Amino acid sequence: MTRTRLFVSFDYDHDVDLKNLLVGQARNSDSPFEIADWSIKSASPSWRQDARRRIRSSNVVAVICGEHTHTASGVATELSIAQDERAPYFLLWGRPHAICRKPANATTQDQIYSWSWENLKILVGGGR
Repeated sequence: MTRTRLFVSFDYDHDVDLKNLLVGQARNSDSPFEIADWSIKSASPSWRQDARRRIRSSNVVAVICGEHTHTASGVATELSIAQDERAPYFLLWGRPHAICRKPANATTQDQIYSWSWENLKILVGGGR
């Protein structure tokens, strides 16, 4: 089975635990996706170009939304790159018992989807 390559955008300061959960789900034997851990941990002069290259090398972008995502400039930049590249993307509600926020530059049509295993498989497969 060919697995979909997923680029994960998340707020490093608040949501690295959520990214780790998604990486764990990618390891499930029936996972339709893989995550090449291309997280950019520090802002270098070329990080935007690196992010663009990594997004282009992916099949889909998952944006994990947490309580502070609307203030995370790195997430906004990665989402802008995905939009510029016309890469398919979706937003995931990261914390079930919290108010999760979209990135500042998400469109009004972008909805945050519930994070469940079944939903995730549908979203990675293109269902929106």
